[in-house]
Amino acid sequence: MSAAKLAGKVAVVTGVSRGIGRAIAARLASEGAAVAGCARGVKDGAFLDDLDSAERTRHLVAACDVRHREEIFGFRDLVLARLGAPDILVNNAGVVARASIETLPEETWDDVLAANLKSVFLVTQAFLPALRGRGCSRIINMASIAGRRGTPLLGAYCAAKHGVVGLTRALAEELRPDGIAVNAVCPGSVDTEMLALGRPGATPEMTPAEVARVVLFMAADAPAAMTGQCLDIFG
Repeated sequence: MSAAKLAGKVAVVTGVSRGIGRAIAARLASEGAAVAGCARGVKDGAFLDDLDSAERTRHLVAACDVRHREEIFGFRDLVLARLGAPDILVNNAGVVARASIETLPEETWDDVLAANLKSVFLVTQAFLPALRGRGCSRIINMASIAGRRGTPLLGAYCAAKHGVVGLTRALAEELRPDGIAVNAVCPGSVDTEMLALGRPGATPEMTPAEVARVVLFMAADAPAAMTGQCLDIFG
């Protein structure tokens, strides 16, 4: 039996209650990482429910709205106290809103940008001192095909995900001297509730588990010199 790829590592994943984030957290945990997950509303064990009962005690899940700095720093303090400094940070949390630019309320625009883009800044800023101390950390940001192309009625989401791509590339250069690799994943249509909401009737091209495999590669197998990359996983 091969050794776990992330044995002894600590990973932080946002948005673990469902979909891609839940799959990522469960996959990293299955490869030996101690995973700290958060979501805005945690009504059950989230990704912990996808693990063997004997494995659950190594991990934690907490309620945290990543649009708000004070909640993020509270989550960070919990992670450091319970699991220690992280080696891997996955910024996955996000929301989508479907409306034309003409009819999109300003508060909805602000919320979509806060949940998908501002959260990456806030969470990264909170955990960066601890990540820097690990020597060879990985930051993985969840972007989207919408960060590469335009999609009608998803203007705020596209703007946010294009911003994630730009932030990923800027942060990669900023942290290159620290040996911290920063990359993004740009999935196409994934079988999630968010796809059903953002693009009703769209046919999924992949499952959350397939996206999680790409994140695992970035976290465990990608060379340290691979940074500032945005991996497209769509046709």
